[in-house]
Amino acid sequence: MNIPAFSIATLPRLVFGMGRINELPQLAAEFGRRVLLVTGGSSFRSSPHWHTLLEGLGRANMSYEAFAVAGEPSPEMIDAAVVEYRDAAIDVVIGIGGGSVLDAAKAIAGMLPSGNSVLDHLEDVGRGIPYAGPSLPFIAVPTTAGTGSEATKNAVLSRHGRDGFKKSFRHDCLVAKVALIDPQLLAACPRHLVAAQGMDAFTQLLESYVSLRANPLTDALAWSGLEAVAGGFWAAWEGGNSAEAVAGRSAMAYAALLSGITLAQVGLGSVHGLAQPLGSLFPVPHGVACGTVVATATTVNVQALRQRAPDSPALSKYARVGRLLSGDATLIEEDAIQALVHTLEDWSAKFELPRLGGCGITAADIPAVVAASRNNSMKSNPIVLSDEEIAAIVRQRL
Repeated sequence: MNIPAFSIATLPRLVFGMGRINELPQLAAEFGRRVLLVTGGSSFRSSPHWHTLLEGLGRANMSYEAFAVAGEPSPEMIDAAVVEYRDAAIDVVIGIGGGSVLDAAKAIAGMLPSGNSVLDHLEDVGRGIPYAGPSLPFIAVPTTAGTGSEATKNAVLSRHGRDGFKKSFRHDCLVAKVALIDPQLLAACPRHLVAAQGMDAFTQLLESYVSLRANPLTDALAWSGLEAVAGGFWAAWEGGNSAEAVAGRSAMAYAALLSGITLAQVGLGSVHGLAQPLGSLFPVPHGVACGTVVATATTVNVQALRQRAPDSPALSKYARVGRLLSGDATLIEEDAIQALVHTLEDWSAKFELPRLGGCGITAADIPAVVAASRNNSMKSNPIVLSDEEIAAIVRQRL
């Protein structure tokens, strides 16, 4: 077997399993005694885990500051946090929450040592100053199963509105020192969030699996994550405390982690290329953008591949995922790809994901969305799409 050359970038130390949140104080103590806890507004802080964590930090003779993230982090939020805690002698930053919280914590950890503005380094819209670190040690503790931010080197920061953006602050030294994934933290997620986050994780796995930069190692990880989604998504979405629901949450936490690992190594594709402007120019939550677009984007990708790159390995990969999700290993390639698209359409309907028109997007907005979609994610799509092909994806989902 001829294995092509590939590289794997820095990964966190991975700590996975039920109940492992209780190990967090000891893990943090390896980096010092002063902790900045970055959480969401109320969900984790109102849970029993918050009080258990604070008691554990006390037993470890550690002191803490706490910062709450409301909504998606902006450059201004990061700069304000850096000003507030610049002189607090923080040794380690712990982010506990969804992707927005982890991105905020990652960026704060990266900027605290210098005290500078994150706009110095934000890609495309920043001041173009290279970032070289250092970053404070960062520990990522996800409480949702979607973005995989615990395994990536980039913090996504946003401004919303007609001049809005979603851009990354990224560097290898921003990778978490430890990613602690405890599936029991997902139990409090409402059903609509499980659906949106799960669609994000699935899309990241699918796009990294068919990425132009995919390699045998990321393929193995992405496939394992896709199998976890196939086996656990519905049970996690249905919720409850049954053995099936518990196993489903574990499967989705694992899938989200692998999606973060694979996207960090080989990139994403047209769905995430579009999700960036859909989420910054309009009020479309990221997971919703992915879930409502992925079936149509897959169809357009497949049509373009058949016309211009019929020998692309992405076609057989799409088919393999279609066989997995349909449960029918006998399907020929064409039927398997159609089964994949039908399954994704069924998921979108089952989860009641809105069409883009329901989010205020009109045909007149399509040129702006297409223009803003030419970002890093689009560069690893399995085939270069024309502006008209990208516009067709948006148009069909209005």
